[in-house]
Amino acid sequence: MKRIGEDVLRQVLEGSLIRAMLAIAVPVVTNSVIQTCYNLTDTYWLGRVGTDALAAINLVTPVQNIAISFGGGISVAGSVLIGQHLGAGRRAEANRMANQVFSCAVLFASLCAGLICLLTPALVRWLGATGGVLDAGIDYLRLVILDMPLLFTVSVFQAVSQSQGNTVKPMLVNLLGVLINMALDPLLMVVLDLGATGAALATVGAKAVAASVALASLVNPKGALHLARGELRPRKAQLRQIARIGLPTALGSSTMQLGFLLMSRTVLTYGSQAMAAYGIGNKINGLISMPSNAMGSATATMTALNIGAGKPERAQRGCLLSILCSVCFLFAGGLVISRPAVSRGLVSIFSSDAQVIGMAADFLALMAFWAWGNGFYNSLTGLFQGTRTRSGWTAFTWRSRLRRCTG
Repeated sequence: MKRIGEDVLRQVLEGSLIRAMLAIAVPVVTNSVIQTCYNLTDTYWLGRVGTDALAAINLVTPVQNIAISFGGGISVAGSVLIGQHLGAGRRAEANRMANQVFSCAVLFASLCAGLICLLTPALVRWLGATGGVLDAGIDYLRLVILDMPLLFTVSVFQAVSQSQGNTVKPMLVNLLGVLINMALDPLLMVVLDLGATGAALATVGAKAVAASVALASLVNPKGALHLARGELRPRKAQLRQIARIGLPTALGSSTMQLGFLLMSRTVLTYGSQAMAAYGIGNKINGLISMPSNAMGSATATMTALNIGAGKPERAQRGCLLSILCSVCFLFAGGLVISRPAVSRGLVSIFSSDAQVIGMAADFLALMAFWAWGNGFYNSLTGLFQGTRTRSGWTAFTWRSRLRRCTG
């Protein structure tokens, strides 16, 4: 049986860089758009339920995102370490690392979900919510946070697949979850009139199906990398490697989400309409940045594989190509979406409130215009993640990077 992603791996290590980058990045972009559809679907239907419900999920979403971003460092570390082992031809070590990443991620997700569930009422009150926003925020966060173990099962599956150059399979798994969520949202939120609670139940139900499919694939012994009971027991050596690579990423991502949380707390002081507008603008702006995020993810995968194969020069050329493509795309897209007619048309999809539309359109226009800076950030982050070695240091020095990049 032909190993998963073998053609893509050959392309990454020996073929055209642009083709290799697109082979990895395009499915990742599609997968990211699919994942965002969970929130966009919730936002669309909650906009029909009422402004308070819409403001509530926009207010509490950063709490969930902090936990997800911190735990996401585990998935990033796993993708990089597995990729380096595969690039060096150490398939047995790559399989062992995949098992350790899964154990670490699911344990973290379970503990974190339990803790946040207990603290939900205090967190939502601290954010300044009152009345209908408070009630809807507590109901939504307490339920939706329970999907973290399910979400991280899918994330590990994505990391394991992506490290082998296979980004199509995770995309199909997430597409299945989104289609289920799109069907459940109107049923639970509108027909059964469950509001924010219905949005949370729809998301958890959809994630449960996607996680079941992902887990079935991970435990399949016919897979190139698969879970085995004897390999799931935590091992100190592998856990240290995951922490050395994943912790900086986790701290950086979760700190950024903490900034969004504090911003949400401030925005809510201007009322539920301002909170709803802020959330809508952020979600649409996130879609604009997704291609850049995918290029950064592709850069990390390509870098890890080439570093494992002893080809640092090729890894650097891939990073420069990623920066060029990302910046050009974001700049062009930002020019279009920052036009008042375009930004207003986009935000009006998610709300019929004239004040919400006006504030969200102004916010989106400013954010979209300056989104091109993410192109540098995401690609360079992917380079630094992919060049982390088992000892925790980069595979080549800062001086040599600068000298080679500047000629």
